[in-house]
Amino acid sequence: MAQSDAPALNRSREVPATTQSGYAMLLVSLVLIGLAAWLFLGAVASEQADGLRLILALITGLVGILILTGFYMINPNEAAAIQLFGEYKGTDRKEGLRWVLPWLTRKKIAVRANNIISDKIKVNDARGNPIEMAAQVVWRVTDTAQALFDVDDYREFVTAQIEAAVRKIASRYPYDDLEHAEVTLRGNHEEVSAELRMALIERLSVAGITVDECGLTHLAYAPEIAGAMLRRQQAEAVIAARTKLVEGAVTMVEMALTQLSEKEVVHLDDERRATMVSNLMVVLCGERDTQPVVNAGSLY
Repeated sequence: MAQSDAPALNRSREVPATTQSGYAMLLVSLVLIGLAAWLFLGAVASEQADGLRLILALITGLVGILILTGFYMINPNEAAAIQLFGEYKGTDRKEGLRWVLPWLTRKKIAVRANNIISDKIKVNDARGNPIEMAAQVVWRVTDTAQALFDVDDYREFVTAQIEAAVRKIASRYPYDDLEHAEVTLRGNHEEVSAELRMALIERLSVAGITVDECGLTHLAYAPEIAGAMLRRQQAEAVIAARTKLVEGAVTMVEMALTQLSEKEVVHLDDERRATMVSNLMVVLCGERDTQPVVNAGSLY
């Protein structure tokens, strides 16, 4: 079986970071700084300079101050990626005051839900008609390592992938279909939105991002063909209405003639039957109210 010579994509994976509670380390830092101050004052207050106390005070004070540089704060729905000289060491998601070794760097990232409404873009539907579309997407970061280290700018990446997904979905379906024989962008909003969400989840997985909700916020023909397509829709609607009207009129005429024959109300030959059918069709299909003419003489 042939194997591809292309190197495998090395994706980052989020792992928990080893960090400490900031409140405990704050207490340690204050104790060390207080101890350094006590040693320094004791050495200065003595009649003879105590070099050992001064050295201990200096070391203790520097350690206490160094501990202070390792504090950082994590707000709700926020995380911090911990790095050691550029190497990823894990992600801290625990809220509150946190502490790590001072030589470890912290890069914060929001993991709360984000809402974005894309710009209106001009695309071609499945029939080649130019249309305008825009989408609203609710997304959030699920893997901080991928979002920070596998893409250049994860927010710009989301925007670019939304546009690409909208173009792909638009090319798969027509704008509308009056016969309702196929899935359309205008008539099947839920199906199109669900497919758009799945396409976005697949595209954004490389950046550790998922999509909670999405849907189309704007859908219209492009201005250059909007007038022509509106006239076409109106013509198709008129044809569909006329078709329904004729089908109903034929059914009513057939029912009327059948009942007249069965109840022997009147006997009509073929010529008069054709005349009655014509008159009934005019009455039922005409757009204006008919004006009947009353025959005061004989039937014929």
